[in-house]
Amino acid sequence: MSNGIVYLVGAGPGDPSLITLRGVECLKKADVVVYDYLANELLLTHAPVSAERIYAGKIGGRHNQGQDEINNLLVAKGKEGKIVVRLKGGDPFVFGRGGEECEALRDAGIPFEVVPGVTAAVGASAYSGIPLTHRDVTASVAFVTGQEGKDKNESNIDWDRLSLGGGTVVFYMGVTTLRRNMQRMMDHGRSADTPVALVRWATTPCQQVLVGTLADIADKAETSGFKPPAVTIVGEVVALREKLQWFDTRPLCGKKIIVTRAAEQAGEFSSSLAARGATVLECPTIRLAEPESWQLLDLAIRDLPTYDWVVLTSGNAVRYFFRRMNTLGTDARALANCRICAVGPKTADEIRSFGIKPDLIPADYTAEGVVQEFARLDIQNMRVLFPRADRARDVIPSELKRMGAHVDSPVAYRNIFPERLPPETLFALEKRSVDCITFTSSSTVQNLAAMLGEERMLDMLKGVVVASIGPITSKSCRDLGLKVDIEPASYTLAALTEALETHFS
Repeated sequence: MSNGIVYLVGAGPGDPSLITLRGVECLKKADVVVYDYLANELLLTHAPVSAERIYAGKIGGRHNQGQDEINNLLVAKGKEGKIVVRLKGGDPFVFGRGGEECEALRDAGIPFEVVPGVTAAVGASAYSGIPLTHRDVTASVAFVTGQEGKDKNESNIDWDRLSLGGGTVVFYMGVTTLRRNMQRMMDHGRSADTPVALVRWATTPCQQVLVGTLADIADKAETSGFKPPAVTIVGEVVALREKLQWFDTRPLCGKKIIVTRAAEQAGEFSSSLAARGATVLECPTIRLAEPESWQLLDLAIRDLPTYDWVVLTSGNAVRYFFRRMNTLGTDARALANCRICAVGPKTADEIRSFGIKPDLIPADYTAEGVVQEFARLDIQNMRVLFPRADRARDVIPSELKRMGAHVDSPVAYRNIFPERLPPETLFALEKRSVDCITFTSSSTVQNLAAMLGEERMLDMLKGVVVASIGPITSKSCRDLGLKVDIEPASYTLAALTEALETHFS
């Protein structure tokens, strides 16, 4: 069997979006992924489901595997002909022991490739608003280990040059030796009032920054209980943070928010919240599925030329409706004689994506808003098609029938329970670390109550801000005993996002 290949991939400092395109390419074809403590586990989703995942980081502050064991593991997997990705926090060649791993691979005759990553110092610098170099402040920067062996009688670091050089100094892994390292810099001539910043979990929503001086930063870290992993930035550039910080000034920074939308719908909303600084936990309480029978919808689609109106109240309804039309061999031309009512701007955009311009968009994005708009029209004896979710309220068909219309409302899709809630979300709720939960439909809150049990849900959400997209969803929340803290004036995800910003700012 011919040897495989090992890719040493820099995972970046924490934010999973900072991995390189080449790093993602390597993960996508991996047979084995060996990852460490500082590699964001979300990056593992790029690897095939069939890929073997091996944790080789730290557990409880101690290495799960020694470096020699890791080297032997990479060699063994390479000899099996596997494509191996060694996913390393930061950059493999900056305090990542990547050089040692490459030496072991070369000695064993295993091909390898090194994929650079954003190192912790650069990530911490950018996300804390502290430039490592600045034309008006300093033109040099040094990266230094903060963890020389405790039993060493002499240091290998040239403290005189490091301290007197005047450039920026970044210590890696130096929280536990912070007091000793700061004292050494002062002992070797660096001014005691030199600014210092500790940056913990850089580039992630959990990022913390503590600012002080060489003289007092150790006391501040001890008082505040500042823990690893962190880098220490020493130099006059730290003073620029007051002017240049951006990451931790975002309106939802540090807030942990649960999104209860269906998994296939949550992406855009979750990304919008994350861009504003939130830690987003996706907790789908709905799973979308095809109807148990297509019979009624198929009959309506074959009879489309006879309808006067088609009412679509969600993007899901649009997608399932047009998908079924395509399956039956027809397209938007079948709607030539119909007028289209779209409930809400997102639904309207979804309809436009199929080349159709909606004829009616109610100002009020609810079933009641649809009824109000049709009450202004003469729909006596008109035929209305309302492709709906299986649990949709009966307001639209019953009220339009009362106005004299002939309404068909076949099920286009079903909202069903997911098999389980994500364990990370349950854990966050149990340890009371959630700041806010969002509900975007009555089904999301009702399903959560059904899955957790009403009493357990109410207990877990004590002190948690409840955000509802609109009055119908809010009523469902209150019916279950929840207090609604946020409800936007306009019933859209964009408006809900703005309302969250306003509330937390």
